[in-house]
Amino acid sequence: MSTDTAPAAPTPDAGPPEPLAELDDLRVWFPAGGGAQVRAVDGVSLTVRRGETLGLVGESGSGKSTTGLALLRLVDPTSGHVRVGGRDVTRWSRRRLRGLRRRVAMVFQDPQASLDPRRTIGASVAEPLVVHRLVDSAQARGRRVAELLELVGLRADLAGRHPHELSGGQRQRVGIARALAGEPDLIVLDEPIASLDLSVQAQIMNLLRALQRDLGLTYLFIAHDLAAVEHMSDRIAVMYLGRIVETGTPAQLYRQPAHPYTAALLSAVPVADPKVERHRRRIILRGDVPSPVDPPGGCRFRTRCPQARPDCAEVDPALVEVAAGQRAACLYAGEAVRAMRGGPV
Repeated sequence: MSTDTAPAAPTPDAGPPEPLAELDDLRVWFPAGGGAQVRAVDGVSLTVRRGETLGLVGESGSGKSTTGLALLRLVDPTSGHVRVGGRDVTRWSRRRLRGLRRRVAMVFQDPQASLDPRRTIGASVAEPLVVHRLVDSAQARGRRVAELLELVGLRADLAGRHPHELSGGQRQRVGIARALAGEPDLIVLDEPIASLDLSVQAQIMNLLRALQRDLGLTYLFIAHDLAAVEHMSDRIAVMYLGRIVETGTPAQLYRQPAHPYTAALLSAVPVADPKVERHRRRIILRGDVPSPVDPPGGCRFRTRCPQARPDCAEVDPALVEVAAGQRAACLYAGEAVRAMRGGPV
């Protein structure tokens, strides 16, 4: 087993934590026939800082999951760079990627599909121990599997069972235990609660937060559930049609979104107070998400934006700082959101 220790927590005057993973102008395109390309990820730059949770949110088909897969090099980038721990892993061979996948692990959305139904729970959790040669005997492997199961709140005697004998929440805990087996620095959580009941979702999120605190973990938390992203994240990146359109802290994005797409997403989140909910203004987007095979020129959101103007079709906006730590890719950041909400421009 590794003897590496978790890094000490930064002191208040130490500045921001160091980057653990970086995506630089990443593109992942897939062939679509007839020479066309699906631009699943199309120029994404992101930094995940050590010890934080970066939330990545957007509608289905926005490119969130592909971004996570590219970070693990489970899909090959078309262009751009992937760096982990300061090392460029973009063109690493399969042999070298084995080391990367010890440092960066993944928890998938559907625990039923991500676990081999023919293998016992213990065998699935032990797989990273075997692949990365972290134990030197069957006895040590069994002890470590028991430790990992208990770490995620499962009884050690479940190791002999098969996935169909467990509940959905238990299976997702097994997926988390398997991700922890290699003692990773970063875990990509791809919609980890989407297939679970509401009560179980809360349990899994609380478990993930406790593990992060106790083990010094870093997360990329991919989800479409804005309430879950707010609860889990230190920073959030909003993705639309293969691009990042806004980044900031949960407080910034939820209280003062600068991009019209972020505001539209937030307007669809139910509010617990019925009086507030009744009088809240919903932002209804027109049309459907354009095809990633042929995205619109200029601003990609302009075809659905209630505040689109003629120059939005001409200029592809870059992410620009609109407040300290908050950036948006909109020519009229903030102004367009206020107009959509009916406030003064």
